[in-house]
Amino acid sequence: MNYLKNILEIFIISTRLGLTSFGGPSAHLGYFHAEYVDRKKWIDEKSYADLVALAQFLPGPASSQVGIGIGVMRGGVLGGLISFLGFTFPSVLVLIIFASLMSTINVGDASWIQGLKIVAVVIVLHAVLGMAKNLTPDIHRKCIALFAVIILLVFPSVLSQVGVIVIAAIVGLFLFKNDDTTHVKTSFPINKYFSIFCLILFFALLIMLPILREITGNYWITFIDSFYRSGSLVFGGGHVVLPLLEQEFVALNWISEEAFLAGYAATQAVPGPLFTFAAYLGTVMNGWFGGIIATLAIFLPAFLLILGCLPFWDMIRNHDKAKRAIMGVNAAVVGILFAALYTPIATSAIHEPKDFALAAILFVMLNYLKLAPWIIVLSGAVGGILISFI
Repeated sequence: MNYLKNILEIFIISTRLGLTSFGGPSAHLGYFHAEYVDRKKWIDEKSYADLVALAQFLPGPASSQVGIGIGVMRGGVLGGLISFLGFTFPSVLVLIIFASLMSTINVGDASWIQGLKIVAVVIVLHAVLGMAKNLTPDIHRKCIALFAVIILLVFPSVLSQVGVIVIAAIVGLFLFKNDDTTHVKTSFPINKYFSIFCLILFFALLIMLPILREITGNYWITFIDSFYRSGSLVFGGGHVVLPLLEQEFVALNWISEEAFLAGYAATQAVPGPLFTFAAYLGTVMNGWFGGIIATLAIFLPAFLLILGCLPFWDMIRNHDKAKRAIMGVNAAVVGILFAALYTPIATSAIHEPKDFALAAILFVMLNYLKLAPWIIVLSGAVGGILISFI
């Protein structure tokens, strides 16, 4: 009875957070701290910090992974699943409804869409520069990122992405030294055999889906692979998934640039994780069923990784070889995102000097004035209308 009560409480609280947590991953972590650490006292300060560190260490939406982790600590694997559903479902539902209505709206010739294209360049550039500062601080990692950029611009393909990641891991293993001798311990209540299964499944899908995609050409395998791989390669928050998704779907003409950016703007206006943008994209392409499949596919890597790593977190962060390989992978991901930022995002948005001027204004607003992303989106839409008269 107590267990069922815990599960119900997890669902109620996570759903409330899913309805009210605006502002992106950093803001979400603040809401979680206020609710789970200060108010409910489900987790102590140190354990929360450890969990946040693990979520930042892994690819995927950090705030969602922290929510899953807290659910696991409170109610086991089912608690993690319920916590995820509560936090994610409200924004998924809103975006599926919005995408369904988009079929009746013609946004193709709207001048504000050009403004949103420029907003996409600015927000993603800001996010990727932040990643580069943290993940490529030395010349070796900058060179790995440059290698990834060159390979993906010259040989753009799904297999190139996977190959770059594997090569970067091997290079990092042999090239880097980690002098951090800090050893810490944290306990998470989850079965290790189940965690091993989750990690094996994560890597199996990451490797096999692109291969099956190339061999079969099956639409749904391609659809699931695109979302799954995008969710597997993102560090640094939901904004960074934008270039990967645009490269996957706009470049293949599965969705128009205008519809893509209209959905991105809508995602900025709803609470919850930014990865729910996948629900909008999937619905535009394949109706509400496609929206659900896309949501599951993009969040599945995060779910598998957090469940897989929780009981092994101490070993991973204190294991020298693992850390060195991950340093190389992180640097390669920066390069992958810079390549995707250039094309298709920047090449489809910056055509004239006035486009660059608007981008510069918006970048200053975001990077130096520290205005919220939704303000940048609104300003970009208005700016797009204004520059259409110039």
